[in-house]
Amino acid sequence: MHPFSILTLGIFIAGYTTARWDLVTRLYELAIFAWDHSVVARTAKGAAVLSAFFFLFFIPLERIAAKEAAEKEEALSERGKNETMVNNNGLLRIFWPADVPRTKKPGVLVGWRNSEFDLFVVTVLQDVEARNVDGALRAGILYRNSPHPIDQMFQLCGQPQMHVLGTTNASTSPETFEPSQIDVHVEPSCPVPQIFCPKHHQTCVQIIIYKKPSPFKMQYVSSEPISLALEDKSMKQKDSDVDNHEAASTQLLKKLRLHTVLKHQPTQQELLLPVILSQINCAMELTQLLSKNLNLIGSRQKRKLSVGERVVESASTLWGYVLSIVWHVITVWLWPVITRAFKIGLICHRIVAEVSLRVLEWRPRADAAALKDISATAQQVDIRLQQFCYWPIQYTTLRKRKEDWHSVTDRHPDYIRFYNSLWLVANDVIIGIALGSYIIENAEWVAATLNYFLSNWTITGLKNMIVWLTDWPAGLKLNNELASFLGDLFLWVIEFWSGSYLDYIKPALPHVIYFIGFSAFAGASMPIAMLSDLLSLLTVHVYSFYVASAKIYHWQLTIIVSLFHLFRGKKHNVLRDRIDSCDYDLDQLLLGTILFTLLAFLLPTVLVFYFTFAFSRMAIISLRALLDASLACLNHFPLFALMLRIKDPRRLPGGICFELRDTPASISHNLESNDIPMTSCVILKSVPLSLREMFDQYFQLGGRLRKHYFSPTVIFYLATGQFVPPMHRKNLYSLQYSMLPAQRADVTEVWKCINDEGLVASKPNTNGTPKIPNGFHSVSRRSYR
Repeated sequence: MHPFSILTLGIFIAGYTTARWDLVTRLYELAIFAWDHSVVARTAKGAAVLSAFFFLFFIPLERIAAKEAAEKEEALSERGKNETMVNNNGLLRIFWPADVPRTKKPGVLVGWRNSEFDLFVVTVLQDVEARNVDGALRAGILYRNSPHPIDQMFQLCGQPQMHVLGTTNASTSPETFEPSQIDVHVEPSCPVPQIFCPKHHQTCVQIIIYKKPSPFKMQYVSSEPISLALEDKSMKQKDSDVDNHEAASTQLLKKLRLHTVLKHQPTQQELLLPVILSQINCAMELTQLLSKNLNLIGSRQKRKLSVGERVVESASTLWGYVLSIVWHVITVWLWPVITRAFKIGLICHRIVAEVSLRVLEWRPRADAAALKDISATAQQVDIRLQQFCYWPIQYTTLRKRKEDWHSVTDRHPDYIRFYNSLWLVANDVIIGIALGSYIIENAEWVAATLNYFLSNWTITGLKNMIVWLTDWPAGLKLNNELASFLGDLFLWVIEFWSGSYLDYIKPALPHVIYFIGFSAFAGASMPIAMLSDLLSLLTVHVYSFYVASAKIYHWQLTIIVSLFHLFRGKKHNVLRDRIDSCDYDLDQLLLGTILFTLLAFLLPTVLVFYFTFAFSRMAIISLRALLDASLACLNHFPLFALMLRIKDPRRLPGGICFELRDTPASISHNLESNDIPMTSCVILKSVPLSLREMFDQYFQLGGRLRKHYFSPTVIFYLATGQFVPPMHRKNLYSLQYSMLPAQRADVTEVWKCINDEGLVASKPNTNGTPKIPNGFHSVSRRSYR
């Protein structure tokens, strides 16, 4: 304290004592009185008695109570461990990577602790101590220089922190078994590690060996098959009738599951399966990060650069400076201009495509068909324009993969869909160029061949068939007058169509072939679609014959059925849709008999004409279905996915499987000792996507075609002369639209998307540790060695 302060305090005490002198005098007299009457002695005796009582009684009671509380807490802890053992069925489950080096060097197990008896080993760090690795994990030393925030990896793996799980090939064996710090022995001759666990713990060990997928090659494991179609399209591409039937069946199955007597409750291991699969996908990236920062554990002295190294560094710095200037000019002056011009051109193309799509989707009325629903060519143009509109969105979405860890697997299906679409368009254009060149060079011959087939099959051949039907075909005695009438009617229509074809279509056919050939440069799908429309246009007279004959046959069959009810004394009640009894007069019965006899004898003649044109119509529908199948293969064939399935099946996961392996002989031999528990070995494998699932949408399309054209309803329609409607083009082309979104992005969204993609900057490292350049190390780094 300062001397002046001490003097000031002394002056204050002296002044206060002088001012209160009477109080000081009374305190002095009170002290003399207490000493004379033994007050101080009695107070000291009381304090001594209380102290002796406290030390003799209260302290022993407190120690006894603390001892009993500790014993009770230990008993509860042991009971909790036993309950944990019961919940885990006495099973210690360890996920072990298959790429761990099988050497006798000591190492440290680093990974995730999903539960006390559920451990996931990411990697084994050798030539380090467990306490140093644990300290480095807590301080974040091993997470330095990570390309992205490490918290995202922790969130992806479902754990807040990595842990040291134990050691391998330790010099001294532990005295007790602790699941939090296991002791593993690895031998070069044994692929399965041996876990130290005395048998009196009554714990079995299950080692699940997994192979790390490479996220840099876009490999990953998944319990669900990868979806090659967009999620918003997978539930909307089914036919309405089929969809309603399957929805009803699914709802019924859900109700049946609610009424089951035994319901399986998922175990803890089953609930952890999605988290474990995410940890497997992240294992390789974490292993590389930990191995890269392993040399940061411990202090090191930086070696000074030699004279030669300084000269090389100076030259490299000068050359790098020149390159940086050139790169600055390119990135600051040239690249923005090029990208801006490209974006403007892309937006102009998007505007033109939007106008064209609006024209193709325009409907005069709400229930009317659009142009793309009528023409296969318009449908193909609509598909290509929608693909061009969706590609910028797909590209910018895939570019965002660089902003996150490679272990994030959400965008892998988008990558496959994007490049599969590019491959299909490129192959379509290549095949179209070859096909278009051939058509243009041989346009006259193609036109003559097409004219020959159309004339012989749709005009001359049809004439000969009708003439044959009018003259007792195959010995069938038809009605001559009715057959002649129907034959003359159909022949007159054919003559009219033949004259129109020869006058207008045949001279223009070579020019049409030239136009189809030039359209092939946009892809082979365009001439196929045009050929489908041309086939529909040139066979419209066959379609009219089918409709006319079907109407006549259906009316005649309906009248015969009504007259048959008249014979039985019944009639059809239209209001209640049932057959009721009815009393007819004699005149009615007589007239009905005459009409029934007449129509029954005329029915074979109408039936022959109807079956002829119905089979012709089915043949044309089959040919168009073949062309539509060709379009489906060119627009949706999973070519890129099929190449990945052959080249790298792990990029197309279709699920997982657990394969139980026999226990190795070395472990079986060591089971006789008391330190090696019962051990089972399980191999976790990724099942690649099967070809059946890869072509699942083709099977769905085939099922829709089968249910539409080969169902009992269609057979009944054909037998009764009712019109068989063709399959709606929306359901037929749903396969080709499965890789496109249900709602396309407008021009504003595309502009924002491509501009935001260009402004994306690299995120700073937010791990809490600075990013250290290569070759520079901090001098004041803490030593963990």
